[in-house]
Amino acid sequence: MSDATRHTEAQPTAPPVHWMPRAHPISWLTLAVTSGAILMTAIDGGILPTVLPQISQEFGLSTSQAGAVNSVFNAGLLAGGLIFGWLSDRIGTGYRRTLVWNIAMLLAILGGVLTFGFAGSFLAFILLRIPMGISRGGSEPVNVAIVSEWWPKQFRGFAVGVHHIGFPLGQFATGALIAVVLSTASWREAFLLIPLLGIPIMILQAVIGTRAKQQRVYDWIDRNGLTRPQPELSTRLTGPVLAPVREALRSSNVRWSILLIFLFLWGEAGAVTFLTTQFGQLGMSGSQAALIAGASGLTGWIGQILWGSLSDHIGRKFAIAFLITGWAVTLLAMIAIHGTTSAWIVLLAWGLFRNAPFPVVYALLIDSVPKAAGTAMGLMIGIAVGVSGLFASVVAGWIIEHYGFPVHYIVLAAICLIGFLPLARMTETITRGRA
Repeated sequence: MSDATRHTEAQPTAPPVHWMPRAHPISWLTLAVTSGAILMTAIDGGILPTVLPQISQEFGLSTSQAGAVNSVFNAGLLAGGLIFGWLSDRIGTGYRRTLVWNIAMLLAILGGVLTFGFAGSFLAFILLRIPMGISRGGSEPVNVAIVSEWWPKQFRGFAVGVHHIGFPLGQFATGALIAVVLSTASWREAFLLIPLLGIPIMILQAVIGTRAKQQRVYDWIDRNGLTRPQPELSTRLTGPVLAPVREALRSSNVRWSILLIFLFLWGEAGAVTFLTTQFGQLGMSGSQAALIAGASGLTGWIGQILWGSLSDHIGRKFAIAFLITGWAVTLLAMIAIHGTTSAWIVLLAWGLFRNAPFPVVYALLIDSVPKAAGTAMGLMIGIAVGVSGLFASVVAGWIIEHYGFPVHYIVLAAICLIGFLPLARMTETITRGRA
C-alpha cells in the first residue's frame, strides 16, 4: 500500500459500546425521508424489468433488444453517478448536499411524466431512459452520504442499512403496484408512480436539510458522548476540478469496492431483468409474474438491517464474506424454480442477501474517505452499476437464448463468487472487540 493510500485510508474505528442505536429525532426523520427516496429509486429501477414483456410485445423486441433497453438506462446511470457524486463534494458535504440531491431527483420525476405522455415510439421510449438513468445514478450516492452525515459515526452501518430498506420494500411494492396498474391500464401509467412518490420526498428533504437542523443534531451528539459523522458541519474539497476524484481513488478500499459491487450488480441485473420472462414461460400471467418477481423485497429488509448493524460491531469484511456466499447459493437455487410455490420460496431466500451488501460497502467507503464520500460512492455506483448494467442484461439475454436459464444462473453465481478476490485486498475499518 502506498504512502498516499495510508494517509487517505481511515484508521479502523472501535465498534459502538451500545447495540441499541441512539440518535437525535432529526436524525431519525432524515433516515425516514432518505429511506423514502430509496423506495422511489427501487420502484424506478424495478418498473422496466416488470413491464418489459408488455413493452417487448408492443414494440416487437427480441430478448437481446429488450436487454439493450436496460443498457441505455445504465449508460445514463454511469454518467449520473460520476457527475452528481463529484458535484456534491465540490458544493459541500452535510446540509449542502440537499441541493444536489433534489436536482437529481427532479430528473427522475420529469422522466416519469414524459415517459407516460410521449413514449409513443420505441425511439422516444429508449431516449427517455437516459435522464431517468442519470437520476438513478446521481441520487443514490448523494442520498447515502446525507443519511451518513446526520447520524453518529458509531451507528453508521445501522443507519445506512435501515435507509436501504427502501430497496427491498420497493422491489416488492413495484410488483404489487404494477400488478394493479396492468390490470386496469397500460405499462405507461406505471411510470407515473415516480412523480407521485418523488415530489413529496423532495419537499421534505428541502425542509429538513438545513444548517440549523444539522447543528442541532451535532450538538446532541456532543452532549451524549458520541462521535460526529464529520468534525465539521460541512466541508468542501478545494483545488483542481478533479480533487474529489483523486482523494477518493487514493483509497484502495474505494478501488476494490468498485470491482466488488460491479460483480454483485452484474448478478442482480442478470437475474431480475428476465425473471418475469422466466415466469411467463412457466405459465404465469403478467400480473402474477410481476407480483412474485418482487417477493425478495419481503425479506430484504432483514438482511440489510441485520448485517448493516452487525458490521458496526464485527467488521465490514466479515459481513461481506457471508453475503457473497448467500448470493451464490440463492442464485443457483433459481434453477429449481418450476412453479409459483418454488418461485416464492427461492426469491424470499434471495431477499435475505440481495440488498444487504450495499449498505455495508457504503459504510466502508464513508469510513475510508469521509471528505470525498459522495465522489467515492458516485464512482462506485456510476462505474459498478452503469458498466454492469450496460453489459449484464445483454449478455444474460444472449445466454438464455442459446443455453437456457440453468446455465444463466450458474454463470451469475460464479460471477458473485469472484467477489472474494477484491474482498481479500480491502482494509477493515472496524476494530473487532470492545473499545
